[in-house]
Amino acid sequence: MKALLNRVLNLFRRPADPGRSLSARFDAAVLSQSTARHWANADNLSADAAASPAVRAILRTRSRYEIANNPTAYGMATKLANDLIGTGPRLQMLLPDEADNDYLEQEWEAWATEIDLAEKLRTARIAKFVDGEAFILLTTNRRLPTPVKLDIRLIEADRVTNPSPTMEANDADGILLDANGNPIAYTILNQHPGDTRIINTGATTIPARNVIHLFKPLRPEQHRGIPELTPSLPIFALLRDWLIATVDAAKAAAAIAGVLYTDAPPGGEAAELDALFPIRLERNALLTMPEGWKMEQVEARHPSGNFAESYTAIEKKAIRATAIPWNVAASDSSAYNYASGRLDHQTYYRAIAIERAELERKVLRRLLHAWLSEAALIPGYLPTGHGPPVTWRYQWFWDGQDHVDPTKEASAQAIRLANGTTTLAAEYAKQGKDWRIEMIQRAKEIQLARELGLIPETTSGLPENAPPTDPTDDD
Repeated sequence: MKALLNRVLNLFRRPADPGRSLSARFDAAVLSQSTARHWANADNLSADAAASPAVRAILRTRSRYEIANNPTAYGMATKLANDLIGTGPRLQMLLPDEADNDYLEQEWEAWATEIDLAEKLRTARIAKFVDGEAFILLTTNRRLPTPVKLDIRLIEADRVTNPSPTMEANDADGILLDANGNPIAYTILNQHPGDTRIINTGATTIPARNVIHLFKPLRPEQHRGIPELTPSLPIFALLRDWLIATVDAAKAAAAIAGVLYTDAPPGGEAAELDALFPIRLERNALLTMPEGWKMEQVEARHPSGNFAESYTAIEKKAIRATAIPWNVAASDSSAYNYASGRLDHQTYYRAIAIERAELERKVLRRLLHAWLSEAALIPGYLPTGHGPPVTWRYQWFWDGQDHVDPTKEASAQAIRLANGTTTLAAEYAKQGKDWRIEMIQRAKEIQLARELGLIPETTSGLPENAPPTDPTDDD
């Protein structure tokens, strides 16, 4: 009986295909009516083809429009630039001679102040946020009062393009590449394509050594950037329309004090009234209604009870496309407790630390080497005896991040110093300060206080049980 049943079932089984093997199945790769519409715009273009000149132009204009009309987006761009750059990076040279270090740091600071380095870096970061990329040109400015005439100039991404309608294989829309994909030159229009004044048409090719290109590549072999607001643009546009429509509806509802209505049938005994005829009401007055008519006050139903909650939830999704947490972008931590607010700030500060390291490598390092190379051509300007200037050691200091609870941070700092898990150099670096300068200043204050009899001779000014520090230690 069992053998007979198996023969019957075999009649309905499909014969095995020896050339076909079983494979795993991904739901995201299934084609169906429900998925076809959602993935209709998905393509298999290369990174540069997906971010074509026409596509990037549209994204730039829409991103700029959103920044100009959306307070949240504008605040995100400026907040990120201010937190990242702050008052600007400060140079600390690490040569064996402290006098030479002080001299070089002062000369660099004087030059950086004259060219408005901090302001230009903040503008470059905003351009990277809004346009997707920032271009910094290394130029010569003879009008600078400093001995070194090096200067930097920012240009908009619209100007970096190939004016020719046909581009070669090694041209990434204005960026000429070598066989390994490295930039060797940039084609820069002499005039912004959106400038209404026709002054200087054509383009200029500038060597890559004189151009700094900042952007965030999201794919391998991507050579041009797209606005960081790109994923958020549709959501921000919908939110802005929703907010305006809600306010308009609330204004319309608030503008009508009430309506007259009658229960009488058409042609009944109610008095004749013109439809939609406005009636001016007097304050603190008793009113009489026409015969057969009643008055009812209009109840404003806009915005709805969950409008603020829904709007905030959607806005959080739009902000999430960037490294900025919602409470930082919205400048509102009312819904946070201390731990949650600090946790969000920690991830934000981590992102800032990563980007600062990128700026040091891509921008500041090149600027300092260019500055030293030009300074080396000035007789007697640079100190000698330290080898080639490009080999000199240095580091950068940035503004520190203010702690949410200074008391708790000071207590934790004292504990770390006491148990030897940190150093004064590390703690001062968190505040964006040079520990040598601070220690020298602290020693002066303690010495003066002792001379004035304000503190006992045995007071060191350091936390109790703090490990001894060696002022000659570079670490």
